[in-house]
Amino acid sequence: MMVGMCRSIKTLRPPYVDVLEDGDVRAAALQYVRKISGFRAPAPHNAEAFEAAVDAVEAATAELLERLVVRGQ
Repeated sequence: MMVGMCRSIKTLRPPYVDVLEDGDVRAAALQYVRKISGFRAPAPHNAEAFEAAVDAVEAATAELLERLVVRGQ
């Protein structure tokens, strides 16, 4: 059982967020990888895999947000 990881990742698209702040997408990616891996900070032998996962989730999230069409905006 994980403890201390119950925060929700905030919604990053309009109308919930008008402008993304620097680091918002990275912070969401980091939180996601922390949640699914169960690690707040990985051990040195897992650091490369952990950072690669954060990079991949950040890139996928940025692409998703760029491609979404929000009706009524």
